[in-house]
Amino acid sequence: MSTETPFAARPAAVTGETGVPLHYGNPLVEQRALDRGDALVDLSDRSILSITGPDRLSWLDSLTSQSVATLTPGESAETLLLDPSGRIEYAARVLDDGETTWLLLDAGTGDGLLAFLTRMRFMLRVEVADRVAEFATVGVVGDAGAAVSAAVAAAAEPHGIPLIWRDPWSAVVAGGHQYAAVEGHPASEWSYAEVIVPRAGFAELAGGQVTAAGTLALEALRVAAWRPRAATEVDATTIPHELDWLRSAVHLSKGCYRGQETVAKVHNLGHPPRRLVLLHLDGSDGVLPAAGDPVSLPAEKSDGASTGSATEAGREVGRITAAVLHYELGPIALAVIKRSVDPAVNLVVSSGEGLHIASQQVIVPTDAGAEVDVPRLPRLGAVKRS
Repeated sequence: MSTETPFAARPAAVTGETGVPLHYGNPLVEQRALDRGDALVDLSDRSILSITGPDRLSWLDSLTSQSVATLTPGESAETLLLDPSGRIEYAARVLDDGETTWLLLDAGTGDGLLAFLTRMRFMLRVEVADRVAEFATVGVVGDAGAAVSAAVAAAAEPHGIPLIWRDPWSAVVAGGHQYAAVEGHPASEWSYAEVIVPRAGFAELAGGQVTAAGTLALEALRVAAWRPRAATEVDATTIPHELDWLRSAVHLSKGCYRGQETVAKVHNLGHPPRRLVLLHLDGSDGVLPAAGDPVSLPAEKSDGASTGSATEAGREVGRITAAVLHYELGPIALAVIKRSVDPAVNLVVSSGEGLHIASQQVIVPTDAGAEVDVPRLPRLGAVKRS
């Protein structure tokens, strides 16, 4: 369902299904402006929930994957609500101002989480509310720049703490774990924030002189930072390990919560069945694949040979979750594929426009998990040799 947003009234704005601008005529220029802090993104279609009451943080901590019981005023976090089997149901960006805990969610997911949390209150001193009628969200990148300054100045602060959520993805959080085996993780350059603005101030911000970028620009920078998002990378069977989301949204040594057994078992003893990968796409035809397009192993060559076994040639191994044209990297995509796929193999993406050859850049490696070194027990009756 689309929403009325004042940013859609700006010249050249092209809006998507939810009513927020996808771009303003030049997504690559908008990416550059956003990346240097000189543009902001309208995220007013996203959900905002608030939790009040003295038990709010300990209650949220008991339900979700991250340790938030001791969150200090102004501190940001990210947490996941898992089902009993450890599959991701909701992802929430968390900010507390000393009186209220604020949850920022992707568009269309607020009502479901609100209903769940309302059912789980029992006798605790908590109240949960939908706040989208009062507040809207804008996204910014960087710590400096005209747009960052304008957004920060417009931030709501109902209890004296500016409501600015700063993405913890830039580093592995306490209690988290990174599977990506790289020295220069692109997240180290990812300095992203979401600012909660009163609706009146939001309209004023949209009508001012600050430069705006569309959501396509933000999506391109997100993909380049290997940053997972519920609206794109999560499906009905996703577990956090597959997306390297233990990095920012899971605390591995906190107390019990729903789905914790699966999180611990896969991390310590097993392997996630799928893995997130960055694909560098052949951009010769100038057309990007779409989310949901299948990713396959290459078919047999004309001489009968193939990369991989003959029984696997051409087999579908995953799906595209997001494809973008980045202003520096060119056409890239995130995909979730089977863990066993050889990282050295070039893959084939099938779309309505044809085939795209894609090389892999490993995010979650094939041996992710099994972090506990369980010693092998000797066979009964085996002879020990000196």
